[in-house]
This record gives sequence, structure tokens and C-alpha cells, in this order.
Amino acid sequence: MNEHTCDCPSCNCKVGSHGIERDGKHYCCQACADHHPKGQACSTSSGCHCGDKAK
Repeated sequence: MNEHTCDCPSCNCKVGSHGIERDGKHYCCQACADHHPKGQACSTSSGCHCGDKAK
């Protein structure tokens, strides 16, 4: 998988070799792929707060 920015809105983490592909989109972690259920935090970077903005 090529490294590019996660498809989760507000996330700027890179999708690495352990990224998740779902419905043609690429996510950096399971939380982003699942659209942050119950505000689950992005597990790729402690500095990324995209889960805080998920509804």
C-alpha cells in the first residue's frame, strides 16, 4: 500500500504498511476505519485528535 494521508476527515496521519482499506478508502488505524465509534481516538498518533471531531 502506498503511503498517503488517511481518508478520515480531519486526520492528517499517513497510511503506512499496516493501514486498513475499506470501501476503496484507506485509513491509518482501525478507529478511523470505523469512523470513531464513541469518540475512539486515532491510534496512529497521540497528537492527532480527529476522533474528537467525529460525530
